[in-house]
Amino acid sequence: MKKFFAKAYIWLLLTLLYAPILIILIFSFTEAKVLGNWTGFTFNLYTSLFSGGVSNSLIKAIENTLTIGIIASIFSTILGTVAAVGIYNMRGFRKKTILLLNDIPMLNPDIITGISLFILFIAVGITQGYVTVLLAHISFCTPYVVLSIMPKLKQMNPNTYEAALDLGATPFQAFRKVIVPQIRPGIVLGFILSFTLSIDDFAVTLFTKGNQGLDTLSTFIYADARKGGLTPELRPLMSVIFIVVLALLVVINLISKRNEKTIGHNS
Repeated sequence: MKKFFAKAYIWLLLTLLYAPILIILIFSFTEAKVLGNWTGFTFNLYTSLFSGGVSNSLIKAIENTLTIGIIASIFSTILGTVAAVGIYNMRGFRKKTILLLNDIPMLNPDIITGISLFILFIAVGITQGYVTVLLAHISFCTPYVVLSIMPKLKQMNPNTYEAALDLGATPFQAFRKVIVPQIRPGIVLGFILSFTLSIDDFAVTLFTKGNQGLDTLSTFIYADARKGGLTPELRPLMSVIFIVVLALLVVINLISKRNEKTIGHNS
């Protein structure tokens, strides 16, 4: 009975989580403006989405979301990689303290982070807009990159780096040719995680975007919903994003399993 109720609870939880996504996916193939009304199967919403037949504000919001996500992920990955290597080489109390400080932004509610950055930008005198949103995304994505890379550094043999230095490599060459290849799965995972978090973020973006008309996808949907409904093209857009994220997760899992098999074979 315990196993039955445990499995039933899991399936109920999965149903509650994925049923709304499935509904959006189904109704992305109909032109009804109101979600729940079926007016016939059609690809017109997908055609309108990919042919530019949507409002300029939605297109701009998608562009902002993608550019901010990509740029923030690149910088977060670079900063997080360097920070993870530096933390890994620390010892004792300093290392524990830095790791604790790195964990706080991830445990902190998004609204607290957003308000803190909002006050910081005002205090420094930075005009809120694209740059402040980008800086905010880099700041809250970087700790996740550190968290993704640290386990790979712990699995690494530290003697290989010292051996590279003994053989005449410079510290940068040893880092690029010895350390980076061993922690590459963590770097890739950190980049993908940063990109996903950046696209998903709402609270931090809302507090740091200012009043210059900048919108990302999350803030556009929020403003659109407050008008009394959602743009129909958002349904196929959400479906595409879900499928892309699902595909990325499958790829990550396949790469992780392949790396585990390779490590097990080599050992």
